[in-house]
Amino acid sequence: MKKILATSALALLAATGSAQAEWPTDRPIELIVAFAPGGGTDIMLRTLAPYLKEILGAEIPVLNRPGASGEIAYTALAQSNPDGYTLSSLNTPGFLTMRIGRELGFDPAAICPIARIVEDPGALIVQANSPYQTMEELVAYAKENPGAVSMGTTGVGTDEHLAMLQLEESAGIDLTAIPFAGANEAKTALLGGHVTAIGLNVGEYSTADQNALKAIGQFAEERSVLAPDLPTAKEQGFDVIQSSERGLATRCDVPEEIRAKLSDAVDQALADPAFLEQAGQMALPLSYLSGAEWVEQMPGRLERYTEIFSLIEAGR
Repeated sequence: MKKILATSALALLAATGSAQAEWPTDRPIELIVAFAPGGGTDIMLRTLAPYLKEILGAEIPVLNRPGASGEIAYTALAQSNPDGYTLSSLNTPGFLTMRIGRELGFDPAAICPIARIVEDPGALIVQANSPYQTMEELVAYAKENPGAVSMGTTGVGTDEHLAMLQLEESAGIDLTAIPFAGANEAKTALLGGHVTAIGLNVGEYSTADQNALKAIGQFAEERSVLAPDLPTAKEQGFDVIQSSERGLATRCDVPEEIRAKLSDAVDQALADPAFLEQAGQMALPLSYLSGAEWVEQMPGRLERYTEIFSLIEAGR
């Protein structure tokens, strides 16, 4: 029996070593996007995927698995084989806030970032012909009509939702959150008159139809280079700071050698002049952090988001 077990162990080690040696040229690497097509995360990864394909020499199909503020995608990643053939988008604040007061279908500690690629400040968007052409006008109406102003988000705990909570607290108003599976669905609802306003990131707004949509404030410390003429919420008297961080992740138990190759591939892609030109055309506000650097920042982010989330319990 001992001899059989030893032989089996050697065979398993040989198979594992062979898989690592062949990775990733023997089959496609599945790239899961946690939100619906057409939003900032989807555009970022569909722009990046061809460059990773060229560097790694592997097909990289992009699959959208939206829902539950990203939990569906993270659960799929956590349940995949730890062989480097499944990657996922990773977005904060959602990846952090979903663990606040909620049971998850996956263990967040099992998922490790490869890199942060983009950080994009949020913005408050209305129809171009909306009666509310400034944040002050929208807030004034909301004060007179509690709950009548509805705001589309991409789910509980996402950056749009946290921005909404901060605006409620800062302005002393009550808004009604309406969740959607992605930014495109939220835009469609706004254009159809089903919600009063939506949250979009500045990068998403800068490529949208600005004859139909109007941004009335951005949730950045300072005006984004993508929207230098758009006043911040703070400039308008409202204490709202919120951005979306977007990157890539894999399972933590993927062999270290493979995770290092993935990280190197992202580094190479982000240094490619052709990618940089395309990212500029797609209004992707690149803001690279290594996986380790991003992880180091997450506890502080989680503490702040927990404080904001407590506004729900306070009745906001």
